[in-house]
Amino acid sequence: MSEHKEPSDASIYRGQTPAWCPGCGNFGILRAFKEAMIELGIKPHEFLIVSGIGQAGKFPHYLRCNTFNGLHGRTLPVATGIRLANHGLTVFAVAGDGDCYGEGGNHLIHAIRRNVNIKLLVHDNQVYGLTKGQASPTSLEGMVTKVQTYGVISEPLNPVSLAISLDCSFVARAFAGDIEHLKEIIKEAVRHKGFCLIDILQPCVTFNKINTFEWYRQRVYRLGEDHDPHDRLLAFQKSLEWGERIPTGIIYRHERPVFEERIPVLKEGPAVKRPPLTDIKPLLERFY
Repeated sequence: MSEHKEPSDASIYRGQTPAWCPGCGNFGILRAFKEAMIELGIKPHEFLIVSGIGQAGKFPHYLRCNTFNGLHGRTLPVATGIRLANHGLTVFAVAGDGDCYGEGGNHLIHAIRRNVNIKLLVHDNQVYGLTKGQASPTSLEGMVTKVQTYGVISEPLNPVSLAISLDCSFVARAFAGDIEHLKEIIKEAVRHKGFCLIDILQPCVTFNKINTFEWYRQRVYRLGEDHDPHDRLLAFQKSLEWGERIPTGIIYRHERPVFEERIPVLKEGPAVKRPPLTDIKPLLERFY
């Protein structure tokens, strides 16, 4: 499957020509996202993507959409502000594993705690792809890089387990090589009311020679209908499964009140659609 092949009616979402490495797992994520938007009937002007820094941060550049490029690790605070200002808009946050789980780890924890209705797609390639392949929080122990020449000595972060332990309202894992499955997970996340984390296993063909497409294909499997994502204990057990078998799908979901609905001033509708409470023109004139 060519990484440049698009679904038949995806031209309305076409942005700049991608500059990712040929074969990069990001192409599969981009295609799955476009197909999900088509099937959900969401037009480019009806959603916004906030991204940080890194190869994943380029994602909205390759789409026609509203977008905001933030700072490294600061994707979620910006997405939260946008969602609170206009909770009539579908808001996505896109980040890499280093961007979100490293620099942005504290923001991830509190976004989950608040349960803001944001859909977070993490491109998890287990390295810092933009800055030439040093280890990220999800790199496997012992992995040798140009920086970690003696191998990674820290245990990898398990973002799925972390999210479930914090009672994140929607936690999923997907594989960039399974576009159809990823598309369906994105659609379910959009339909879900509450904060959604999709950890996407995304091979980096340039800097990660361990976690390749073939490595994942030999290990990933889709959770079946016998898995109850509302069973938190079962979900946590599944989140710890890694190695010869790696589960993908919606691992945990819990419907609980979203942050926007708990703010009294927002019950009357999005803030951007209401007139200002005061006339600020006299105040501005004082600075002329």
